[in-house]
Amino acid sequence: MSISEKNAINISKVLTEALPYIRKFNNKVVVIKYGGNAMENKVLQKNFARDLVLMKTVGIHPILIHGGGPQIDFELKKNNIKFEFTDGIRKTTLEMINIVQKVLDNKINRDISELIQFWGGKTIRLVGRKNSPIKAIKDIKKNLGEVGLVKSINKKKIMESLKAGKIPVISPIGWTSKGEPMNINGDFAACSIAASLKAEKIILLTDISGVRNLHGKKISTMSLKEAKRVLKNKKNIKGGMYPKLTGAIDCLEKGVKNAHIVDGRVPHSVLIELLTDKGVGTWISK
Repeated sequence: MSISEKNAINISKVLTEALPYIRKFNNKVVVIKYGGNAMENKVLQKNFARDLVLMKTVGIHPILIHGGGPQIDFELKKNNIKFEFTDGIRKTTLEMINIVQKVLDNKINRDISELIQFWGGKTIRLVGRKNSPIKAIKDIKKNLGEVGLVKSINKKKIMESLKAGKIPVISPIGWTSKGEPMNINGDFAACSIAASLKAEKIILLTDISGVRNLHGKKISTMSLKEAKRVLKNKKNIKGGMYPKLTGAIDCLEKGVKNAHIVDGRVPHSVLIELLTDKGVGTWISK
């Protein structure tokens, strides 16, 4: 058998396995939190953008919420501003918030949107005081500065974008009733949007293979009850994994059917998780 014949057989196997999932998720909403290494690696960026266009083309409705931690770190260091994190959430001073908002809204959001458009997708940039669907209040309990909690989500604005055949690209900056920008953890923002829309799935991209057990091995599938137990134990839930697992649990409790924590370093990880039997991350369901 020639190499081309083997490739053809492999491709046909992939398409055959994907077909039932394409049918299952046709016209369903899938919320994706995009961040970490997947946003920094140029090849992964291109793959991810093309995969979103493919999802939209076959009738799935992706909604994208992006992060931007490394890019924000770079700008803060350039301005000699020190920063720290608590449970994976960045303490955000008044001095920092304008830099954070500009990096997320004006740089990262635009770059992602343009890359999706390069592959033929239609996007809408839901950013800024007037266009953001995220209404926020300041989180006064944790003393993290200009860090916000999601007060409400403008579902109508997002659904109108989907009906127009567009992929919403949303920044995790929320806005108060006074027009103040609030830095909201991207995982929490994504989960709030998924919960408000009762999405079929939420996929949270990260820089590790998924949630790990006490022996350091990836947990491929978990029930909601098991996820709560792992979060409570906290031994293997460190840094950025804490808001991801917390958000995933919150999503499921508010009506989202499935949550996935996926390694964004794997090429085409979102498509593999969505359209294959085994997936590549941790799948949490009720």
